[in-house]
Formats: sequence, structure tokens, C-alpha cells
Amino acid sequence: MRREEFRKLVAERPLLLDGAMGTLIHAHGVPIDHCFDAVNVENPAIIAQIHRGYIDAGADIIETNSFGANRFKLAEYGLQDKVRVFNQAAVTIARRVIAGSFQQVWLAGSVGPLGVRLAPLGRVSVEEAHAAFAEQIEALVTAEPRGVDLLILETMSDLKEMETAVSAARSVAPDIPLIANMTFARDDRTLLGFTPDRVAARLSQLDVDAIGINCSGGPAQVLRLILIMRQIAPDMTLAVAPNAGWPEQTQGGRVLYPATPEYFGKYARAFLEAGARLVGGCCGTTAEHIAMMRQALDTPGPSELPLPEVRIVTKEETMTAVTDQPTQLADYLARKQFVVTVEMSPPRGIATQRMLAGAQMLKEAGANFLNVADSPLARMHMSAWAVAYLIQKEVGLETILHFPTRGRNLLRVQGDLLAAHAMGIRNLFVVMGDPTRIGDFPEAMDSYDIVPTGLIQLIKEQFNKGMDKAGHSIDQPTNFVVGCALNLTPSDVEREMKLLRKKIRNGADFALTQPVFDPQAARAFIQAYEDRYEEPILPLVVGIKPLYNSRNAEFLHNEVPGMIIPEPLRERMRQAQNPQQEGVRIAQEILGELRPFVHGVYMMPAFGRYDLVADVLDILPEL
Repeated sequence: MRREEFRKLVAERPLLLDGAMGTLIHAHGVPIDHCFDAVNVENPAIIAQIHRGYIDAGADIIETNSFGANRFKLAEYGLQDKVRVFNQAAVTIARRVIAGSFQQVWLAGSVGPLGVRLAPLGRVSVEEAHAAFAEQIEALVTAEPRGVDLLILETMSDLKEMETAVSAARSVAPDIPLIANMTFARDDRTLLGFTPDRVAARLSQLDVDAIGINCSGGPAQVLRLILIMRQIAPDMTLAVAPNAGWPEQTQGGRVLYPATPEYFGKYARAFLEAGARLVGGCCGTTAEHIAMMRQALDTPGPSELPLPEVRIVTKEETMTAVTDQPTQLADYLARKQFVVTVEMSPPRGIATQRMLAGAQMLKEAGANFLNVADSPLARMHMSAWAVAYLIQKEVGLETILHFPTRGRNLLRVQGDLLAAHAMGIRNLFVVMGDPTRIGDFPEAMDSYDIVPTGLIQLIKEQFNKGMDKAGHSIDQPTNFVVGCALNLTPSDVEREMKLLRKKIRNGADFALTQPVFDPQAARAFIQAYEDRYEEPILPLVVGIKPLYNSRNAEFLHNEVPGMIIPEPLRERMRQAQNPQQEGVRIAQEILGELRPFVHGVYMMPAFGRYDLVADVLDILPEL
């Protein structure tokens, strides 16, 4: 089918899509954790039976069983080399069923999300995503004996991923009809926070033939959202395929969907009145749901359901332009005043007196900021937010809050940013965080939605401009100062420089480095970076860690990734009569060599020995 034919067809009459595929595969006894795309090869009769049921119910368009048949999703089952096999098998099965039906039915290739986050929120580049989509789509359109008639790009929550999928489809099949469907959560936003008006505005600018909504909640929500999309993109062909309501899990583990076929039949006409030209179902819907929708579409008359009134709230109505004063750290960096910050770990219980006493001593010793670690070594501690707040309130020192991305989804990341700002914590050190497997609870969730480079960009380019990830107002701009991590003596200098360059381009204000024990190598890295990119490196707050004794030095060198302590220093610690004081002297020597090249020092005490940190800082007036 060519694009002109598709557009003419939907202008003449509404088309009925089919319903769920995964729901019915599972109903045929396939375990929920099995690869449903593999069923095309393992038991094609199941897929053929599902297709036949939808055609008998009156569907004008059926979709291939290929929703997750991309290299990333298949890799979860070790089947990443089966992309072509599974997609072409999906087309072959559907074509055979269509040929035996003697009805006019079109075949749509189902292309779902990759199941990974695209950069900068994740580690998959746009180029890698484009290649994965192109690989799957090429298999669908070239399958024997005849490829698909159109493509449905569906159930996506990331507009960037949708744009990439469209681009890939057009690179493979420039004249194939494309339907671009996004999915929404209970709050009427996608999982990445995009509202239907923004989705419609973006999708209508893509080279597609229809836009719409699938999956999401039940028909009531989708009807409301599609009305908003019609206001924003009145000239676009609209498609809807809602779930059969929000799923409910029974005590026996079964997943049930509450919306009945009769309920879907009533909403079919309402969808038409709302402007949809393609209607169908998604999760939880069956051939019975599609049959009732067919009956409704074939019976002229007004909808029994009144269309809800919808209103789009503009950004100008919600945005309040208020800007807070810069933090003291921002002022120090701007005036090139030397930063002295010390890392403190939150207590492992509820008592804070000892920690606050240590903070007061460090202030008196010359520290002008304190770093508050968040679950260091993945061990359970008091919330870093509470500690940072108490230090600022009780001791009067600004804090730099460690903000790991590991263990937080995108919703929590943004909520935590708002909480930190509301508590007056405005200096952040963005890191990946320690893996839970090394800590107190190795079985704890260890996933993340965003990598440090992406979080830096989110804070600097959106939160600090008054917007969340989806571009919606957060009432006023934040004024976070954002630091990134850096290893000045890495094993792979080229990789570290490229990563630093990316962090700088995404908006990092300063860098806190890993402990430096080889100042000459650190200076060489700084010079190499500035020579490579022909620009000054960002403000560096160099990590200094006083060695405690010989065993501590050997442990750091041999067991901590990225920590290299030259043999001469380890020999000094082995021969030292007073190891702690020798560690202080080494730290002072390193600080003295690096002082002209950095903007501050980031002290990391061993075993909570803040007194040794204070001894190191005694040298600062002489530098």
C-alpha cells in the first residue's frame, strides 16, 4: 500500500484495527516471561489462530506479532541474532491467514520501543537506535512472499525514540504508510513526562501519515487525550487503540482487564466523533472487543457518550519567573576563590551529634564547603538530604550533595531534585553511584533511567530554566550548581577526555576528581585535554586522600578500581614510623604540586579521621 492509497482509504471510511496480541499469546499457555516474538517460529499456529479471530471479528487491519522483535529486546532472551527470522516469520504467518480469509485486510508491521533509554538519558546512541529500528523494519517490509502494507510505531513514551523510529522507517521504506502511536500513564503524561498537547505538536511535524494513542489506560482516558491531540493537530489522521482499562492482578497471579466488549462498542462511536479514523484495542482486548467495535462502526448514528470538555493549559499560565541568588559555591567558582571541601558520610543510625561536631571542627580548620555522600559503598545510611540540610542549618557551611543516578527512576530523580532545592541544597555532585551488589543489600534494585551526563543536561538545560524533563513548568527555575566526576590519572586517557568533554558540553560547572597520587600524570592530563580541545578545562576541585597506613595504601592500589598509588609512595608508607603523619605529608606534597593548576581541594578522610584532614589543610596558608 502506498501512502496516497492509505490516506484516500481513511478519508473514505474509518478503519478498524485488531486488538491485543500478547494478552492472547499468554492466554494460550505461553509463560509471561517467555519471548512472545519467538512463538512465530516455535508455535506459529497460535499466532495464526489469533489473527484469524480478529479477521473474523471484522478487523480491517491486523498487526504482525513483532512488537518486541528488535535486537535490544531480543537480547534479553539471548536471541538478538533472530531479528530477521522472527520478523519475517511474523509476516509470513499473517499473510497466509489473510490469503485464506477472502476478505480485504491490510497487514501492519508492529514496531514497539527498543526497551532501552536513548542518550543522554541512557547509554544507547541515536545511531545505534536508528540501526536497530532499520534492521527490524527492513525485515518486515521485505519479507516473503510480500512484506507489510503499513507500519505502526507504537507504545512509545519517548518522543526522541519515536523520531528515531520514523527516521529509520523512512530510510528503509520512503513510501510506506506510518502510524505513530504514543502511550500515556495514569497522570495523562508519557512515562518520560510528555503531555498529549506536546506529543501532538511533535508528532504532527514528523513524516508520518497518522498519529495517535495506544495502550495507556481505558477508553475514557484515551478519548480525553485524543480530543487534546485533535486541538493541536486538527489536520492529522488520528488513531486510537486503548487497553481494556487498567490491569488488575488477582491473588492467583492472573492479570485481568475490566473493560467489556460492550463498553468498547460504545466508545467506538465516541472515538469517531472525537476525530479518530483508525480505532482498535490494545492490552486486554480480544476478538470479542473488536467484533463489538465493528458492529458500532457499521451502525450509523450519534455516540451514546457525550464528549468530555478538555482545556490545554499553556506554559505561560503556569510559569512564574523567579530566580534565586547564586550559591556561595557558584560565587567561589566565578571569582576563582579556592574551594576547600571535605567528604562526610551520613551516620548509619539516627544520631547526628558526632557528625555535626566533626563538621564544626572542619569548618574551624578551614573547610568552606562539605560534601555529603549518598549511600557510600552502597551501605545503608541516613538520607543525604537530611544530613546536608542539618549541616547547613546547624553549622552554617554550604554542602555539595552527592546525587547518584543508580537506583532511581526518572520520576524519583526529578522529585528528589525538587526536594533538594526546596531544602536549600543547591550544589550537586552528579555520579553513577556504587552498585548495590557490594553493599549491605546486594539484592536491592540497581537499575537507573538516566546516566550522569544526561542528568547534568536535565538539570542545566531544563530544571535551571524552569522546566521538567517533558518541558513543563516547575513554577520557577532552579539554580543548581552541578559538578561531575573526573579521574585525572585514568588507565584510558582518551576515553576519560571524551567523557569529560561530553559532561562539559552538557553543562557541568566544575569537576570533583578521584584521589590523585601521581600529580605529574594529573598535570599531563590537564594539559592534554586543553591541547586537544583548545580551551581551558573546567574548574577542578582535586581529590586528596590521606593514606592511613601501609595496608590501607595496598588495599586502595590493588582492590579499588581507578585508584593507582605509585610504588614510591607505598614504600614510604611501608617504612613510616608514624603512618598517619606520613600520609598527611604525602597529601600535603601532592596538594602543593597541584595547587597552581586547580580551583580547589576535595578532601576524602580515611575511616572518618577528620583530624588528619585538618592536618593536611594546615599547609594551605603556605601555598
